[in-house]
Amino acid sequence: MGSPTPHEVSDELRRVVERWHQLPLDHALSRMPSVRALVQSLADRVAAARGASGSDAPPVPDLGPAVVMDQLAVMLFDLFRAEPDADPRVVAEGLAGIRRAL
Repeated sequence: MGSPTPHEVSDELRRVVERWHQLPLDHALSRMPSVRALVQSLADRVAAARGASGSDAPPVPDLGPAVVMDQLAVMLFDLFRAEPDADPRVVAEGLAGIRRAL
């Protein structure tokens, strides 16, 4: 079975990850709060789609800049698994915004 993540989202995620890997550590650390906020937002959305209330959704652990892109990829996979009708254009635009902010 293939990935539920639409191609346009996967492409934009790849661009974000490539950009992230080009950042100096101090710059990546300064951008961590915005990326972590996106990851947590996606996790909350996945939890809600699975029937959990906001208070039931556990926080995504802060594992640092070396892991945050993996967390983002997992949350995107989970989002499209939990919400197959999620609009990929909106998600891809959100990722593009993060990339531009990096």
